Amino acid sequence: MTRLLREAQARLKAAGLPEGEAWDLLALASGLSRRDLLLGLDKPPPPGTEARLEGLLGRRLSGYPLQYLLGEVEFFGLPLRVEEGVLIPRPETEGLVELALALPLPPTPRILDVGTGTGAIALALKAHLPQAEVYATEVDERALALARENARRLGLGVDFLHAPLTAGMEGLDLLVSNPPYLPEAYRRVAPPELAYENPLALYAGEEGLAVARPLALEGERALRPGGFLLLELAPENVHLLAQELRERGWEEVAVLRDLAGRDRYLRARRPA
Repeated sequence: MTRLLREAQARLKAAGLPEGEAWDLLALASGLSRRDLLLGLDKPPPPGTEARLEGLLGRRLSGYPLQYLLGEVEFFGLPLRVEEGVLIPRPETEGLVELALALPLPPTPRILDVGTGTGAIALALKAHLPQAEVYATEVDERALALARENARRLGLGVDFLHAPLTAGMEGLDLLVSNPPYLPEAYRRVAPPELAYENPLALYAGEEGLAVARPLALEGERALRPGGFLLLELAPENVHLLAQELRERGWEEVAVLRDLAGRDRYLRARRPA
């Protein structure tokens, strides 16, 4: 199988894709775990492996996301099912969860994740704050079904609601969201992988704030006094919304950076 691995690595590298994906694709094609694949590299591949690998490589080289091919992605230590048409959880969003866990929340906080997608944020927070009441809203029924399935598989009690934005909730201690935040103009230069995800989960008007802006307005009612708003946005628009919140009287408004050093997260507190 060493030959198959090296050939896959070379083709991925030539296409500008990570060579390490070859391990995932070969494991999927052979039906072996990564561990068994490593131990069996010097052995002949199982029957049909080469043909299956060729098919997987063809799809990946055409721009089909690796996560959809694998059907699963790890997010904050949780294995989440993913499928075409539902937003793939990104490493940047793990930073949003870390920021949420660092907040001075009460012992039994009420948390709402808006636009939950696969359920990534809500499930990660519930896993690390088991005493919390965690809710999540989503307008896409397909994504909502997937989020509920992930919750069942992981045994995590999150209340998922088929509703837009805050669903009229009140008394929240934390309102957190990775809303669609890409400006419409980005469609023209977007990588091919994005074409397989739901555009409603990616793009949000000319400025990229068509969802985040009304969500922040609803936060003024949904959050209890002193409650936190925490959003993931784009470097191009996070400062714009931050300034708007300051002008509306929000307190402790801050723009925070992701691991790559980009302005990514907006944190604000409803006036007490």
